[in-house]
Amino acid sequence: MKLTIFGANGPTGRQATEQAVAEGHAVTAVTRHPEQFPLSHPRLQVLGADVFDAGAVERAVAGQEAVISALGVPYSRNPVTVYSEGITHITQAMTKHGVRRLVCVSSTVLFGVAAPGETFFFRKVLEPFIARTMGRTVYDDMRRMEEIARETDRAWTVIRPAGLFDTAAVSDYQVATSRLPGRFTSRADLGNALVRTATGNRHVRAFVDVRTTEGIPSFLDVIRKEAFGSGK
Repeated sequence: MKLTIFGANGPTGRQATEQAVAEGHAVTAVTRHPEQFPLSHPRLQVLGADVFDAGAVERAVAGQEAVISALGVPYSRNPVTVYSEGITHITQAMTKHGVRRLVCVSSTVLFGVAAPGETFFFRKVLEPFIARTMGRTVYDDMRRMEEIARETDRAWTVIRPAGLFDTAAVSDYQVATSRLPGRFTSRADLGNALVRTATGNRHVRAFVDVRTTEGIPSFLDVIRKEAFGSGK
C-alpha cells in the first residue's frame, strides 16, 4: 500500500516507517526536519511539512491509500494543540482526496478505567497524577483529537498504548478493544500495530490497546527516560 506517516521522525514514527518499508509498502514519511531523518530506501519518500500547515498536509495525503499519525510532544504546562489541529488537517485532506484508512495514536489513559490487576497506589495515586498534572495538557488535546477522528466518516482506528519504551525487536504483543493488564508498550510493538492496522481492516472505528508482555522495564526507569523527552 501507499502510506503517509505523520510524526515520522519521532521514535514511534521511525519504527512504523522502517517496518512498513520492510513489509513492501511505499511510505511518505512526513517530518518538520527532513534533513535529520535517519532512514532511506527506494520505497521511502521523506517530505518536509508541518501538520499546522493545512496545504502541506494536503500535499502529503494526496494519492495515498492510508494515513498513520504518530504525532507526539513531551509533557508541558503550556496548552497543546498539535494532536487536534494535526488531525483536523489530516482528516480534511483525506476527505478531499478520498483516502479512507486512518490510524492514530493517543494513550491508554483515555480508556478512563484502571488497568486490570493494577496496584492501589498506581490506580489511585500515580496514574491520576501523571494524567491530571504532569501530562494534563497533552491528554486534553489527545481527547480532542479522538473526538475529531470519531466524528469523521473515515475508517479510523485510535491506538492507545501504555507507557512507551524502546526495544530492538517486535514481540508477541497483545491487542484488545478494552484496557489490558500491564503498564508498558514498546515502540517496536506499537509501530508494528500501527502498520498492520493501517494496511488491514480490523478494528475500524474502534479504540485499541496494545500491550507488551515481555522484557518490561521498571516504572521509574521509564518515567525518568520518557516523561520529559521528545514525545512519541
